[in-house]
Amino acid sequence: MSYLENKRIIVTGGSGFLGKYVVEKLKNEGYSDIFVPRRNDYDLIHMKDIERLYTESDPDVVIHLAAVVGGIGVNEENPGRFFYGNLMMGVQMMEQGRLYGINKFIAIGTICSYPKFAQVPFKEKELWNGYPEETNAPYGLAKKMMLVQSQAYRQQYGFNSIFLLLVNLYGPGDNFDPSSSHVIPALIRKCFDAIENEEDKIVVWGTGKATREFLYVEDAAEGIVLAAKGYNKSEPVNIGAGFEISIKELVDLIVQFTGFKGDVVWDTKKPDGQPRRCLDVSKAKNEFGFKARKRFEDGLKTTIEWYKRKSASLNYGNIR
Repeated sequence: MSYLENKRIIVTGGSGFLGKYVVEKLKNEGYSDIFVPRRNDYDLIHMKDIERLYTESDPDVVIHLAAVVGGIGVNEENPGRFFYGNLMMGVQMMEQGRLYGINKFIAIGTICSYPKFAQVPFKEKELWNGYPEETNAPYGLAKKMMLVQSQAYRQQYGFNSIFLLLVNLYGPGDNFDPSSSHVIPALIRKCFDAIENEEDKIVVWGTGKATREFLYVEDAAEGIVLAAKGYNKSEPVNIGAGFEISIKELVDLIVQFTGFKGDVVWDTKKPDGQPRRCLDVSKAKNEFGFKARKRFEDGLKTTIEWYKRKSASLNYGNIR
């Protein structure tokens, strides 16, 4: 029987990009007793709001997706806000969950927690063998503190919490705001804006040599739900697709799929971020049967087509 059977589930961040897919996945599997706290009602940085959330929603299980997050630029501009917001939400959600007596806490971490020069593919056992890449270290370290807390609480209190490390996500419904978006939606929007404005070039940060791994958001939701249903150990688990692609190769694909005909100019004064990123995903498969399904090029085309359809209504421009 699934661990979630007949459980009341809180999904923090459940109205966000990933959260909507997780909630939909839960409902499709028959778990209907789901509560999604709204930020206007509960600011999860504040202890009193978290206490009230637990009292009013009476959960058995918490899937903590809420995060303060963005791309390299917004990370560089907001290291303090990203550190404090993510740390306080995670630490207090778990502590108050323990005090309230919830049955299980699913903490969502990030590939940004890995050391800057971790050996590729990143294995969970390498998580502490160095400092994260500087531009997103405050965010990555704040999220990683949930792993420390999770393991300490299991040891001392027998508290059932797990920690999942996610790679960069993409897919329909992503954040396409150029001031805060991650690389895939940022590049898609750059290309379409250039087409719309009849511009002959786009400018891309860095050298293009850095590599990244991307996971389709529906696959990520499936991995989280599988872990919530059947994984109950202290050790962290990578959730990813198990491949890497250079930023240059990524740009080439997006240029091709969007139909942009101009030049790509590399702004090498801007940072590349972490040199390489790719997860070893064998533990997720072995422990709870997760394996990413979506082929990357297919997911990229689906995301681009979604953006083309929705751009006008979402005020992202007037793509023809």
